Amino acid sequence: MAWLRRNLVVIAGLLVLAYILLPNLVVTIFSFNKPNGRFNYEWNQFSLDAWLNPCASAGMCEALGLSLWVAVASALAATLIGTMAAFALARYRFRGRAATNLLVFFPMATPEVVMGSSLLTLFVAMGVPTGQMTILIAHILFTLSFVVTTVKARVSSLDPALEQAAADLYARPSQAFWKVTFPLVAPGIAAGALLAFALSFDDYIVTNFNAGASTVTFPMYVWGAAQRGTPVQINVVGTVMFFGALAIVGIGQAIGARRRKEAH
Repeated sequence: MAWLRRNLVVIAGLLVLAYILLPNLVVTIFSFNKPNGRFNYEWNQFSLDAWLNPCASAGMCEALGLSLWVAVASALAATLIGTMAAFALARYRFRGRAATNLLVFFPMATPEVVMGSSLLTLFVAMGVPTGQMTILIAHILFTLSFVVTTVKARVSSLDPALEQAAADLYARPSQAFWKVTFPLVAPGIAAGALLAFALSFDDYIVTNFNAGASTVTFPMYVWGAAQRGTPVQINVVGTVMFFGALAIVGIGQAIGARRRKEAH
């Protein structure tokens, strides 16, 4: 009992982690399945067919390519704009700063149905045809708040004395930013970019409102495929995305540990 009390928090954390990762494990296992019918819900036979032919399902790779393009483009745009906004909100005093801080949280708190329908109303009122560009604009708008919040938290935690020390050593403002400030803020910017990418790639509701009749992203394809039969290739994509995310996190942790070791 004493051992259980000492390790209760660790055990609870591991159980929660296992519960969170269980769906990913199921997706990975069923990516090697060869189902009898159209639905990949019951294990039948081990097979590598889906991995060897990831584009066998008609239209899936096109939808995946579109989702990746939109996610990368919206993440880059949201990260660029959000980083500048985060620095302005964290470092400068100006009229309306408090109201701007409040407004930044509105897209995060607004239900996606409301945001998607409102954006569609805006595009229709302006005469903008729905398609890839309206999806991109919508994704930039709703991921921007997450980037601003993430980067702003990192900027607010920096010690201003570091930049003052760089100025005392005759560093120009641009040199102080790129040599001192940016390396310290870079983890927050990377976290915001990855979060924006994940939110954009995963979004269905806002995208469905603003995609139009002929544009299909990967989440929309998955939803449509679930009505008539789920191809195993969907599990392959999910497995690749999951382990790709784990690899990015692992690389980031390894780089951070190496830098800490070099610093000491």
